[in-house]
Amino acid sequence: MTSTPQTSLLSLSLLILFISISFLHLNPHLHQTHQPFQNQTLIPQSKPQLPNQQNSDEKITHTNHIVRFLKYKKAQDHKSYLEKNVKLKGWKWVERKNPAAKFPTDFGVVAIEESVREVVIKEFGRLNLVKDVWVDLSHQRRVLGKENEKVGAFVDGKKRPGKIFTAMSFDEAESYGVAKTSNDTISWQRHLLMQKSQVTSLFGADVLWSKGYTGTKVKMAIFDTGIRANHPHFRNIKERTNWTNEDTLNDNLGHGTFVAGVIAGQDAECLGFAPDTEIYAFRVFTDAQVSYTSWFLDAFNYAIATNMDVLNLSIGGPDYLDLPFVEKVWELTANNIIMVSAIGNDGPLYGTLNNPADQSDVIGVGGIDYSDHIASFSSRGMSTWEIPHGYGRVKPDVVAYGREIMGSKISTGCKSLSGTSVASPVVAGVVCLLVSVIPESKRKDILNPASMKQALVEGAAKLSGPNMYEQGAGRVDLLESYEILKSYKPRTSIFPSVLDYTDCPYSWPFCRQPLYAGAMPVIFNATILNGMGVIGYVESPPTWLPLDEEGNLLSIHFTYSDVIWPWTGYIALHMQIKEEGSQFSGVIEGNVTVRLYSPPTRGEQSPRRSICVLRLKLNVVPTPSRSERVLWDQFHSIKYPPGYIPRDSLDVRNDILDWHGDHLHTNFHIMFNMLRDAGYFVETLGSPLTCFDARHYGTLLLVDLEEEYFAEEIQKLRDDVMNTGLGLAVFAEWYNVDTMVKMRFFDDNTRSMWTPVTGGANVPALNDLLAPFGIAFGDKILSGDFSMDGEQSRYASGTDIVKFPAGGYVHSFPFLDSSESGATQNVLISGTSKADSPILGLLEVGRGRIAVYGDSNCLDGSHMVTNCYWLLKKILDFTSRNIRDPVLFLDSVRQDMPLNKDDNQLPSRRTDVNFSAYSAVVGKEMICRSDARFEVWGTKGYGVQVRGRNRRLPGYPVIDLGFALNSTAETSLTKSSKSSNKNKEGSLGNKYLGLLYRDDVDVPILVASHWLVPAIVAISGVLLLLSFWRIRQKRRRRRKGSSSGRFTTL
Repeated sequence: MTSTPQTSLLSLSLLILFISISFLHLNPHLHQTHQPFQNQTLIPQSKPQLPNQQNSDEKITHTNHIVRFLKYKKAQDHKSYLEKNVKLKGWKWVERKNPAAKFPTDFGVVAIEESVREVVIKEFGRLNLVKDVWVDLSHQRRVLGKENEKVGAFVDGKKRPGKIFTAMSFDEAESYGVAKTSNDTISWQRHLLMQKSQVTSLFGADVLWSKGYTGTKVKMAIFDTGIRANHPHFRNIKERTNWTNEDTLNDNLGHGTFVAGVIAGQDAECLGFAPDTEIYAFRVFTDAQVSYTSWFLDAFNYAIATNMDVLNLSIGGPDYLDLPFVEKVWELTANNIIMVSAIGNDGPLYGTLNNPADQSDVIGVGGIDYSDHIASFSSRGMSTWEIPHGYGRVKPDVVAYGREIMGSKISTGCKSLSGTSVASPVVAGVVCLLVSVIPESKRKDILNPASMKQALVEGAAKLSGPNMYEQGAGRVDLLESYEILKSYKPRTSIFPSVLDYTDCPYSWPFCRQPLYAGAMPVIFNATILNGMGVIGYVESPPTWLPLDEEGNLLSIHFTYSDVIWPWTGYIALHMQIKEEGSQFSGVIEGNVTVRLYSPPTRGEQSPRRSICVLRLKLNVVPTPSRSERVLWDQFHSIKYPPGYIPRDSLDVRNDILDWHGDHLHTNFHIMFNMLRDAGYFVETLGSPLTCFDARHYGTLLLVDLEEEYFAEEIQKLRDDVMNTGLGLAVFAEWYNVDTMVKMRFFDDNTRSMWTPVTGGANVPALNDLLAPFGIAFGDKILSGDFSMDGEQSRYASGTDIVKFPAGGYVHSFPFLDSSESGATQNVLISGTSKADSPILGLLEVGRGRIAVYGDSNCLDGSHMVTNCYWLLKKILDFTSRNIRDPVLFLDSVRQDMPLNKDDNQLPSRRTDVNFSAYSAVVGKEMICRSDARFEVWGTKGYGVQVRGRNRRLPGYPVIDLGFALNSTAETSLTKSSKSSNKNKEGSLGNKYLGLLYRDDVDVPILVASHWLVPAIVAISGVLLLLSFWRIRQKRRRRRKGSSSGRFTTL
């Protein structure tokens, strides 16, 4: 049977429609065929049953959760309240049989079935007396191996059971420390005495002993591994309590006993500081060194209920967003318990402070050797809570001897250990001795966490070599602090009390770069200590009082704590030189004063008032030329926490998180010093790219960035480079979805899958940013050694360049690809030569110049193998000054033809990650904050016109985890989110952004071909089918009309 034209047309239409739908359905960038992973880092999600989950049987898996209440009540009352108001099945109350059970509590532990967890938690959250619900986290501390190998939360790339904690215990350390920063080495010789000295004699404890002060009537809480009864080294063990699930009070590891010995031991070979101190041993760690948040919360509550005076906690980790733990520490200090904690054993790296020692209400202790050098293992500041909009606080507060300190063994005898976990009990022993100086009847009126910290930091001896973020106030001086406390009157103070640009290296990094007009504000974040009371208030705004007329050239805006609680707050100075000082050269001096008051205490009628002073001495120079100024992008960096941000070098197996801040003054501090030595002035931008004036900068430096970009940022950067002549230098990192999926792991303490939020850098976002210039990175993971201009370099888990315009200069080197797909390819070509991969590109475009490099590890001091500062200098010479190094601009590397790759083959975003939970861009307001120039505070930036709502990735709600400037925590954080996966899209951004511009761009413009073509084909098919249907309908009506006419005629 022959087909009619209509049938043929119908068949053709159906065929086109079928092909169109197939295009849309099969396109991997538009429709993901796999189910999304439950991945939200630190946001527990329901998981399949796993054999190691707690409270599980063969069929039903339970997870313990902490339910926090707004009031203290008996545990039984809380239990009854929940059972009365939550009728759902699938949860049960967990009885806690420990010494705190006889006291009221503010939390309960419930076991919830995995299948109903989200529903049950939602019901709990609706109750008026419930504050929030958190997973009962597990804490784990590991010792240093016998070969001085740090064993932390991650070993050989795998996570150990327990909460993420850095290596907090210790073993005997080497006599010198070497920072793994290539030719930048931190080394010293420790001149040991012929015989090991008593650490107590080094601080002059015998002077106070001779006066009768030995720690009498001081209640010392030691949170550790316990202590054995009737230990011969201790005369005053008052109580031993066990908070673990093991049926013992004894210390089977020796750590708790050693700490107690440093504080209160009486053996002649290893004397403690305060032998008459009353020891309360809290066994919060098992023999496997595991603990849970609920154990800590109960133990903290018990310490509060039994009126402890001092508490030592020699543990810590990078997670300052574990709110139940952090807020309980606040409550503990608010109840006048002085907490001393180790700052961490993650040195000599910067930005490695551990929590809770990094909290302003806690005395954070670093370690030094006997030559007063900072110990190589001691963690360095600054605090990273405040990044990117603010600036970190000075920590540690003080340092103490932490190398080969003598302490008690488990049963008898002495041994020596090293680490900040040793330095912490040294300071705790000093504190106990100082507490006993004050008569018992007056202690609670005079002594508190703030007044004790004032005595320690004001009495400390400043060391000549280290900076403030290494040593804090300096080495503890027991006798000086004793003199301060003898005549102490409740008052407020600021720490540090002086910012002196002429005092180098102590005032590093401020003393390394003077102020000048037109710069981004320089932020100095200081801590307010309020010895007058647990709560205080700023009575009037801070005031800048210059010493002379030149001081009026300095403009200071202040951000500060309106309420000082508990005992501490912050004051941040945002300093700019006024435009009329653009040619001024000299020193500006003056004082910043703040008036505070606290409510009256017992027997007082009027509030307590005090004025605290911060003295400034600042160097100022004339405004440098544009080519000398470099702007560092801090805003687009994301660090752990709150997300699983993976390490940049995949060769590093025992530190899988990117948690050092990625700041110029933390893990990039050596690079900062190099740039200053090279004559560059480096400023920091913690707000979007719309918040700086490109006319004043030679180069914008983008290094290891994980954040997304607002559309306005992409447009402005394109204009800045093309029309304003801004230089752009980009150092990217690896990004490979298959590798990220392989890096997923089940975390047994949050009972959830953790998956990387992004790669080492967010390459899809960077590609959006670079799209107007025709540049894009790929998804290879390249490693290997190469040489350029006689400089040996290591390419460590970097990426490749896959798009670059003709006329540019591209350098390629032979590397192996270690990504999942690349590893397979390597096997296939085994035995052959490695393929050349483009890794460095240089381009002149419009009035600007661009340089891109696929690796940042050579600039990062954390895990650097070899540095590439030489390359950075050559790049900046090109981008800022148009100086072309002959090696970089060889004719042989000039691209006659562009590097090109289809858009649908570029790395795509993961649709199974709720990126808005960690992003300051996705679903957020674009705004210039107080790190930007004063004139654009609170605006969208320079010349930005509002074009629609905030940037949003599809399918996910907006979750704001942002902090207020310099605040140390926000209770608005959420621990769970409701994600919607209705709309999944592989790659957003302005792939065809260049089409929106009127200006002609002399580089290729990327088009959204990966979805635009199939969409057009699909629409064409539908329209053709509709046209055929309408033709058939018209013909039917005509037939009916002609038949009707014939019948009428008849």
